[in-house]
Amino acid sequence: MLHLSKQGSFWPDMKKNVLIIGAGGVAQVVAHKCAQHNDVLGDIHIASRTAAKCQAIIDSIHEKKNLKNPGVLEGHALDATDVDATAALIEKTGSQIVINVGSAFINMPVMSACIKTGVAYLDTAIHEEQDKICETPPWYANYEWKRREECEKAGTTAILGVGFDPGVVNAYAKLAVEDYFDKIDSIDIIDINAGSHGKYFATNFDPEINFREFTGTVYSWQDNEWKSNKMFEIKKIWDMPVVGESQTFMTGHDEVHSLSQNLDVPNVRFWMGFGDHYVNVFTVLKNIGLLSEQPVKTAEGLEVVPLKVVKACLPDPSSLAPDYTGKTCIGDLVKGTKDGKETEVLIYNVADHKDAYNEVGSQGISYTAGVPPVAAAMLIATGEWDVKKMANVEELPAKPFLNLLNGMGLPTRIKDAKGDRALDFS
Repeated sequence: MLHLSKQGSFWPDMKKNVLIIGAGGVAQVVAHKCAQHNDVLGDIHIASRTAAKCQAIIDSIHEKKNLKNPGVLEGHALDATDVDATAALIEKTGSQIVINVGSAFINMPVMSACIKTGVAYLDTAIHEEQDKICETPPWYANYEWKRREECEKAGTTAILGVGFDPGVVNAYAKLAVEDYFDKIDSIDIIDINAGSHGKYFATNFDPEINFREFTGTVYSWQDNEWKSNKMFEIKKIWDMPVVGESQTFMTGHDEVHSLSQNLDVPNVRFWMGFGDHYVNVFTVLKNIGLLSEQPVKTAEGLEVVPLKVVKACLPDPSSLAPDYTGKTCIGDLVKGTKDGKETEVLIYNVADHKDAYNEVGSQGISYTAGVPPVAAAMLIATGEWDVKKMANVEELPAKPFLNLLNGMGLPTRIKDAKGDRALDFS
């Protein structure tokens, strides 16, 4: 059967049925949003090491009445490092799209299972190895991009880094290239969380992954080459819409690497907002060795990984949601020329923590990361992004993606010489 697109062309049979791997804060958002769009996505399955976590998400979907149509919504226990077990679950559930929002340590085995079974693969963060921190860029070339040929040969659609950053910010960059500039000089990706969780100290994602991101060398792409700095070395105050002036630090991030390779832009930098309190606590933890990924022995002869101990002591990121207040603002500040004139454009989104909690029971950071892969899954389901190969978001049409997000809780805005306004792609 063929399906008619909005443009009047025909797509092959739609891909249906989604397997979500992971049951943390982001997975909860993914599951709720898949449920809201199960008329497009079909059956929904959630898999995690802990089946009870999957059931908690399912209960939350029913509680908030987010299942659009009656349909399958099931949880499964799974060790996603086991390729054969993951492949077997894919086949058992009849899933044709896998959304991997588990730990970044499982990207490669989950991708292997998808290639083996011929289904689409989506993730939101770059693959990591337990014993390596802040590998040398371009990060995608260390693992994912080595499998491009394998994906294309198998006809497997693999969309990498389709959260918000990376993900939506990549689409913003693509939109800027296509619609607003003749030549781009710089892209500064700015991520501000102007929210408060009320805890002494906590991270918004898995602490183990979160800390690893900030303990090594900071890489940026400047003057068409890689530059390296120390964490918290380069500081800048940005005045962003809604959230106002915010302190940020230059940080290494996945999208810097892919954008530097896929778009002809000489300067790509990433800026993450950090308050003084976070910086101080982080610095103390790092300086006394508690953020190390290398095992140490206690006086009692017990071998422990300091980073995992810190993770065990900190609040579960998903537990922050009920009391989280404030907003996030994430966007691309793009500079270059258009029609011979210097041009500056900010393409961005503002999300509200409380709104996210009310809709899906999660805080805003999880919300911004979890909605985009569902929009991407819908585009794979309809055929628009079912490209039968590996791709980063900036290699795909941006407008269908951003158009879906406009209606899914993450509207795009633009601020330029014409003012600050919503962008409509319908």
